[in-house]
Amino acid sequence: MSIKSLLKKIFPNPRRLLGIIKHPVRLFRLFRDMKAYNSRNTRPEFRASIKNLYPCLADWDAEAGSLGSYFWQDLWAARKIYHARPSEHYDIASRIDGFIAHVLPFMPVTMIDIRPLPQRVEGLKFIQADATNLEGIADNSLESLSSLCAPEHFGLGRYGDPVDPEACFAALKSMQRVLAPGGHLYISVPIGDKSGVAFNAHRIFAPELVISTMDRLRLEDFSVINGSEGYCEHISLEEFHAMGTGTNFGGGVDGLFEFVKD
Repeated sequence: MSIKSLLKKIFPNPRRLLGIIKHPVRLFRLFRDMKAYNSRNTRPEFRASIKNLYPCLADWDAEAGSLGSYFWQDLWAARKIYHARPSEHYDIASRIDGFIAHVLPFMPVTMIDIRPLPQRVEGLKFIQADATNLEGIADNSLESLSSLCAPEHFGLGRYGDPVDPEACFAALKSMQRVLAPGGHLYISVPIGDKSGVAFNAHRIFAPELVISTMDRLRLEDFSVINGSEGYCEHISLEEFHAMGTGTNFGGGVDGLFEFVKD
């Protein structure tokens, strides 16, 4: 067998081969550990071999988990919905394998997304629709609504949606329209001292722009996920700007907004 064929057999996934290239010294530890494992293993079916290697070379000094933006935003919104206990919750384009999974154990969810969802999940109703207009949803009808790390993408074409510079603002206005009096709206978007766009990934919003767009709603809570300072709960706009985050076009700072319609 040629070296090329052996490498292809051991590393069919180029990303695994890239891991070896990035961590060549750790390859020696890998084989040392495999030798130690085989010397102590008494189960033939679990013998480690070259042909079944699956090197994970970046995990030896990793932390127990990553408490990043998605962790904090999903926890923030799910906790609020759990305590509010609406009869049903609606969501627009948030992560189904994160936030939606958090809420489903205690609350039925209706999810709206422009992309299809072929799978079916108990307790989850799915509507494939355009969030910029929310056609078919009556004014003042939803008591609980969320859109987490989604509005910043609308209208950039990234997810197959039509290119429209105003799409995100149309969606925010539609959310405001359908929210019922006394209802709660939970939004998260990348924020900075100034607004901008990192095309075609996402937009960054000055928090004042989000608040002024939702001109028929009252801001109930503003929290921030800042990569350098962690999760900052219940802060003022002045406290946010004092952080000096600037406008990071790569993201990294997210604003969590809870609005109420009085």
